[in-house]
Amino acid sequence: MAYYGKCIETVIEQLNKFQPEKDSPEQFLEATSTALQTLSPQKQAFILELLSGCLEYRKLMAVVVDAFYVRAGWLCPRADYSLFQVICYLAMFQLQELGFQLFCDIVKAQPVDKMHKDEWSLIYETAHVKENWIDPLMSGHKWLLPTLPSRWQPEVQELIHQLEEVMANQLPLSKTKARVTEPKEFNLTVPRPRAIPVPEPVPVVAKSKPVPRSTYQPPKEQQLLEMAKRFNRWKAEELLLQANIEEMRCAVPRSQGKPPMQASKKKLQLQLMPQIMKTSKLTFYKPSEVPVKLNTAAILREGSLYQQQVEKELQRVDQLVDGAGDFSEFLEWQKKMQAKDREEELTVGECRRLLGKLSREEAILARQHVMQENKQKANQKKEETAELLQQCAERRLQEEKSMKELVEQVTEAQKNIKLVQMKLLKDRRQTVQEVMEESRELLQRSAETAKEEQKRRCELISQLRALETQPMRKGKLVDLTQIPGYGLEGEMSVVELRERLALLKESQRREEEEKRDQIIQGKRARSQELQNRMEQISLCRAAMGRSAALRWEEKKARSAAPGVSSQDERVLELQRKVEEKVAERRRKQATLKSVPVPAPAPASRPARTKAWAHQEQQHWRDLQQSRERRLRTLQLSTSAAGHGRRQEAA
Repeated sequence: MAYYGKCIETVIEQLNKFQPEKDSPEQFLEATSTALQTLSPQKQAFILELLSGCLEYRKLMAVVVDAFYVRAGWLCPRADYSLFQVICYLAMFQLQELGFQLFCDIVKAQPVDKMHKDEWSLIYETAHVKENWIDPLMSGHKWLLPTLPSRWQPEVQELIHQLEEVMANQLPLSKTKARVTEPKEFNLTVPRPRAIPVPEPVPVVAKSKPVPRSTYQPPKEQQLLEMAKRFNRWKAEELLLQANIEEMRCAVPRSQGKPPMQASKKKLQLQLMPQIMKTSKLTFYKPSEVPVKLNTAAILREGSLYQQQVEKELQRVDQLVDGAGDFSEFLEWQKKMQAKDREEELTVGECRRLLGKLSREEAILARQHVMQENKQKANQKKEETAELLQQCAERRLQEEKSMKELVEQVTEAQKNIKLVQMKLLKDRRQTVQEVMEESRELLQRSAETAKEEQKRRCELISQLRALETQPMRKGKLVDLTQIPGYGLEGEMSVVELRERLALLKESQRREEEEKRDQIIQGKRARSQELQNRMEQISLCRAAMGRSAALRWEEKKARSAAPGVSSQDERVLELQRKVEEKVAERRRKQATLKSVPVPAPAPASRPARTKAWAHQEQQHWRDLQQSRERRLRTLQLSTSAAGHGRRQEAA
């Protein structure tokens, strides 16, 4: 009996270790057989047979044992679950082989109050369960009797009676000396499970309005403004490009042969004004179709400016009529000074051009020097990287060796950790089951209290709605034509007050219309005055435009004169420096070409030289164009200064 009891204990211990989610039955049996090598072959075979049968019919045994816990096993501990599975398996499948006497010895050493319920058809087919298991079994109130065939029922009944007599005739426990309390250490590592919060009722929220699409879209006015800006920019760029293209095509004034002088008046005109060839009207750009709209202040300011200019011109004419002196000598001196200034500007421009060329040559020399230094640095860098790569490879080999040793140590430590984890998992499962039962009870209580609270709230809401549906008293009727009679001065009814207010509004409306008519008449008079001013301004602008065109022709004639002589000392010095730098650069290029340098693509050298020559030509062409533009701007500024001096002298 003790022999089979130990075997049953071993089987129960192995069943408690089995985890159906993680372990497979075949691997578990192999691990168990290796662990039971120390036992005798007979005992090992019995334990493995019992364990394999319990694992094979695990679901079927679970139905019986779970039904027993539901019906009559609420006083039995949950730790005996595997024990009940083993006894159920012996009674159903191994009773014929073991014999009844041996089965009785095994059962007498175990608890006897177990029951079950037939729900095997949920796992196996209904016909198989009915033919092989349900029909041979008989119904009864004991958990073991219905699971046995009819031939064993009398003997099993006798065994059950014997077990009940043992339980009934059990002597009361004699009072013995109380055991001394053995202190245990606190298990502080296991934290208490967190209480599950009671779910609150989800409030019914009104459906929110969707956000309109216009919130995420930019306004149309902004898009229209952007389009107008882009169009205006494109138009301005076109006009600028056209002006840059056509600036050199303007007619150049040419001096004609001097005609014979016939009168003193003609001589005076020839001395004062240079002979200018009449050309067609100059148009630099097409005027915009939309006129510029000026405000009132700008119109009046421009009109007063032109009026002052006209008055000054009239005063100058009056002074000439009265016998004032001529300023032709001053004009000649002014022309000489302007010519000197122009020559100085041209020499300065030539110096700048030569300085740019000199700086370019110096930059090329510096670039060649930097290229040589970079080549030396690149060679040094390659040697250093090769040494570093070799060191890294040696270090990597050492790290791999150390990592292999660490992996071996970790695998050995993990083997020991698995055994400890199995024990911890057992204890945690037991505590989790207890906590789950407590939490279910708490949830049931909280659900009941929530239902009662909800019922009470519904009753209060229904009472409030009933109070709201009761009819309310309305206010008394008021006669608007009746005077209240409070004894105040000027007291009147509401109807009379409304009539008086209507008359007052009508009078105010008439006054506003009269004021509006006066404002409109004033605006019309002001706009007529502004129109007259605008006509005067347009006439003055046309006259100023004609005089500006004449001055432009004079500047063109002056610019056609021969350039500045290149005999300036500064220019000669700069030219000499540029020639020296060019010679030095060519010498360095020749030395670089003599050194053999491996070229990746020798066929591309002519193409590179061609591209370099083209780039250099383009660079000098741009410099020449910028020089011409600078000369034109200088001529314009000098002519404007001369015109200002004439006006001051006048």
